[in-house]
Amino acid sequence: MHEEIIRRAQAAINKKATYGNDIDIEQYQQQIPAREKIVSLGELATGVQQRALHSGVDASMKERSGSYFQHDQTVVHTVSQQEGLEVMDINDALKKYDWLQDYYYKLVQPDQDKYTAYSATHPVAGYFLRALPGAKITFPLQACLYMGKEGMIQNVHNIIIAEEGSEFHIISGCTSDTHVTSGLHVGISEFYIKDNAKLTFTMVHNWAEQVAVRPRSASRVGKNAVFMSNYVCMTPVKDIQMYPGATLEGENSIARFNSIIYASKGSHFDVGSKAILKAKGAKAELIARTITKGGYIASRGLIQGDCPGIKAHLECRGLLLGDGGVIYAVPELLGSIAGVDLSHEAAVGKIAEEEIQYLMARGVDADTATALIVRGFLDVDVKGLPPQLQAEMKKTIELGEKSMM
Repeated sequence: MHEEIIRRAQAAINKKATYGNDIDIEQYQQQIPAREKIVSLGELATGVQQRALHSGVDASMKERSGSYFQHDQTVVHTVSQQEGLEVMDINDALKKYDWLQDYYYKLVQPDQDKYTAYSATHPVAGYFLRALPGAKITFPLQACLYMGKEGMIQNVHNIIIAEEGSEFHIISGCTSDTHVTSGLHVGISEFYIKDNAKLTFTMVHNWAEQVAVRPRSASRVGKNAVFMSNYVCMTPVKDIQMYPGATLEGENSIARFNSIIYASKGSHFDVGSKAILKAKGAKAELIARTITKGGYIASRGLIQGDCPGIKAHLECRGLLLGDGGVIYAVPELLGSIAGVDLSHEAAVGKIAEEEIQYLMARGVDADTATALIVRGFLDVDVKGLPPQLQAEMKKTIELGEKSMM
């Protein structure tokens, strides 16, 4: 099976993505020295801990069920602190479980584009996270993908499985060291949410200004299962291109995508999410809030209804701060059968002058008025999000607001 993956990947080694900018992989360093393993996250350098914390990963492990830390291409630490939760290096998991081959490159294809092809044909690290059947994991699990070497490629493949009847929450923080100015992150993630399970996945990006990022992820959602995906990026980055998708295969399955993005001058985002509803009673909600202050954002969304009795909504709202920024909203609805209920709402604009004047008339200065309006714009009601994750998202957004204003 591995040989077939390699064969397909090699055939697509020069295949460009169908959207977004192209990145020259050859300009980045592929031979990465190994890092030393650690017993606890407290052994990380103070600066590394601080950068990780800004991405939602807390070295103190306070209110965490487990932790995964990857430094460059080395998995330096994994730990599970709750029964029913597995946290492993993906390579170790593939050796331990023969059945895991049935999950590897099944949702994301190795020949999708040159980035998946690169990942499939080069040494890879990544996490295997699994909640066992019926397990209810109380506190979030945290995973950090940390780039500490200048000009490197970080090659990642993750598999996440919520077994039948289980429930768990993940904070995935992706960040780079303060001395790193450029690099390329290629990340493959495959999510399996089985019948009656619930998985909440919150990803926080906190990269450097010249880092390019190419995540490729997909999920499969079973009967009565719930998948919630939250994405936050409030700091400068060179180029991010991603379009995660969920296929709702089970009756009464639910998928929700929430994205909050700020693009500073020089940042380029081509991002979005998609949901394919294939079973009766399936529901999906795709919500995006985007702000640009000189950067470019393509905000995509696709809902496809393939079965009667499904319902889904797509919402893209963009805010232009100042001049020079671009927001390109691309909402798409595709219904192939009678009995589907699909809707979308898209809006791009600037802060209304009368809103600022209204607040200033009540004693608020112009900068504070703008900040209050921006905060209200970013205040997305994420239904069903556990309190710990809601607090982490709010903290990240507030840090981004300060740099933005």
